[in-house]
Amino acid sequence: MAKKILTVGLELASDDVAHEEFTSRASLLDWDIVIFKPLIGEFITYDDQYKGRPSLSDSRSFQLKEACEHWRREIKQAVESGKTVIVFLTAVQEVYIDTGDRQYSGTGRNRATTRIVTPYNNYHSIPADLGPTNTCGTAVRLASKGAEVLAPYWSEFAGESEYNVLLTNRNYPACLITKNGEKTVGVLLRSKSSSGTLACLPNVEFYRAEFLDEKGENWTDEAVQFSARFISAAIALDAALHSAGEVTPQPAWASDPKYSLAAERSLRVDLLEAESQLELAQRNKEDIIEKLQSVGLLRDLLYEKGKPLENAIIDALRLLGFNAQPYKEGSSEFDVVFESVEGRLIGEAEGKDSKAINVDKLRQLAMNIHEDLQRDEVTTPAKGVLFGNGYRLMPPAERDIGFTEKCVTAAQSSSTALVATQDLFRAARYLADQEDASYAAECRKAILNSNGLASFPEAPFAGNEAVSEVGQ
Repeated sequence: MAKKILTVGLELASDDVAHEEFTSRASLLDWDIVIFKPLIGEFITYDDQYKGRPSLSDSRSFQLKEACEHWRREIKQAVESGKTVIVFLTAVQEVYIDTGDRQYSGTGRNRATTRIVTPYNNYHSIPADLGPTNTCGTAVRLASKGAEVLAPYWSEFAGESEYNVLLTNRNYPACLITKNGEKTVGVLLRSKSSSGTLACLPNVEFYRAEFLDEKGENWTDEAVQFSARFISAAIALDAALHSAGEVTPQPAWASDPKYSLAAERSLRVDLLEAESQLELAQRNKEDIIEKLQSVGLLRDLLYEKGKPLENAIIDALRLLGFNAQPYKEGSSEFDVVFESVEGRLIGEAEGKDSKAINVDKLRQLAMNIHEDLQRDEVTTPAKGVLFGNGYRLMPPAERDIGFTEKCVTAAQSSSTALVATQDLFRAARYLADQEDASYAAECRKAILNSNGLASFPEAPFAGNEAVSEVGQ
């Protein structure tokens, strides 16, 4: 039966091999051989740095930790289940991640926030404390003991390999060492309970210039031939590792309690307790993720359209102190009806990908106000508000005015307020973090008193709160 092979962090020019991104949540138990590279470049931005290294935002920190913990767990389970996992030891990619802890000092406009960050790197995705140290070289030989099983692979790919790290953990016996100094650059970590192996080997470049066409879009014949050679070598290595490390499965009778050791019984109790704690922690994590996703919906004001934008506007208006909800009865349907002690309003929402909001939506808003006034319980016309998310796919700082000049002129003549949802976001974000009845009232008045473009008052801390970082 053909071996099922999966790559993570690299791709091979072969239809016989599957591929998953580092951000995937795929299980490794469905595969016989896994080829893995711990590359985390997609998580790294250089917008913020601490001690000369990238310092990731809270969201990117969470995503990176979650991805690394996923692969660490999956690789460990795969090896324990008898799989062969080949890890190519790339250079250590060091970053600082947000721990979630904060320190605060000062008040009002002098308030300062300190993020607590901690070092992290791509090797957290590997279930072994290898102690990698960045360096590079190509002069490598097989270790004198325990490396015989690797000899055919190394004979084929020694010239294609380059070590990017030295492994400093002396608890792992070396299978590959530098020719000078005999420093460890490769190890074979065998499972004690199965024939599985974690093979940590010097890096191989799978994206050489000659492997891609001139456009960089398609594999060349050289890439296909190289991949075929590598797949053949990986399958041969897998067979050799299983042959050399064959473990007899425990018979059913051997699990009888009369054969168990006292230490085993104690450890099983500890394991049950640990699993209970893990289950509680996982539930807590899921609850926090759900809350995080719910809170983050306010950001829809920056880039959404349609119903998601309407829902975000309603949430924001409630933070401003309005009683807000969509209205639908019979043939009448309004995006949002909202009121407070200051007055009653009807809003329409519109998002445009790469344009400003034009005058068309004002006509619909006027019709809605007239239709609303025909209801028996309504005695005075509601104020009209057009919520616009113009140029929604562009970063807010790069956007022009989100309404056309004709739309602004028409709104002024009809006493309609024009509210840019990116401005609404700034006000709502402050109120989501800080209870401030006075500021909320000012925001409500800004909408009610605007004819044309509405301008919200500056939030007390907006743009003034200093944020610094400190390492753990």
